[in-house]
Amino acid sequence: MIIKRFIVIVLFLVFISSAAHTQDFDVVVSIGEDLTEKQKNEILELFNVKDNVKIIKVTNSEERKYLGKYIDEKLIGTKAISSAYVKKLSNNEGISVETYNITWVSKEMYMNALVTAGIKDAKVKVAAPYEVSGTAALTGIIKAFENATGNKIGEREKEVANEEIAKTGELGQKIGKKQASQLIKEIKEEVVAKDLKEEDKIRKIVIKVSNELNIKLEKEEIDEIVKLMKDISELNLNLKEIKKQLKGISDKLNELSKENQEIKSLLERILEFLRKLFSDILTKLNNILQPVNKIKYL
Repeated sequence: MIIKRFIVIVLFLVFISSAAHTQDFDVVVSIGEDLTEKQKNEILELFNVKDNVKIIKVTNSEERKYLGKYIDEKLIGTKAISSAYVKKLSNNEGISVETYNITWVSKEMYMNALVTAGIKDAKVKVAAPYEVSGTAALTGIIKAFENATGNKIGEREKEVANEEIAKTGELGQKIGKKQASQLIKEIKEEVVAKDLKEEDKIRKIVIKVSNELNIKLEKEEIDEIVKLMKDISELNLNLKEIKKQLKGISDKLNELSKENQEIKSLLERILEFLRKLFSDILTKLNNILQPVNKIKYL
């Protein structure tokens, strides 16, 4: 009888130990509150998790708290749909992002904004059961990261990160998502590197970088970026940390910059060829017309 009880206790302890090992304490999933049970299960399956992770909810009111003053009402919507998977990684692994059914915000935009918020070393997935803008997902990512790490993100950091998502997304509609992400990233790095706080100095950087990337900005767009960068400068970010966390997109954006320069160079060569062609044509026309003019006035 004593032996049987001993075996039962041992088996119970083994079961508890096994259950503890299957629990993934480094992963937290934030689920949009307005998902149906079926949609929630679809998202969990997409994230390849079940009940072995911590699951939290995000509401539409939480999403609106930070985005309301920066973005169009239609893009935020009235329901919390987009969901996020966040896994805490080892130190210096950086940030990586994957997206599913997210149409307006690119993964590079998320990565840039997450660094601004102070998030680091995390694997992130953002998904929805159908196509959504993805603007509000940043709230869920930050909330999940706080739960996964126990680190509280400041309210000001959250607000500025959402401002960055909104303004980069609006700019991306005009010049392209990757170009907008690259522009904001490079301006931010230079502003942080030089610890610029004054608007006039920040404005010079915005104009310089946009010219280098061959991106034409309107005055209003420059003003918006200057304001964003001034807000970012107040967060006292670390340039080394930014580069370390964004190493996953640096190469891609550098390639894009190289492509932009190559396109610019090609266009310049084409224009030079056309200028030379028209110059040759005009010279030949002058040569033909000169004898005619002489005859006319004889």
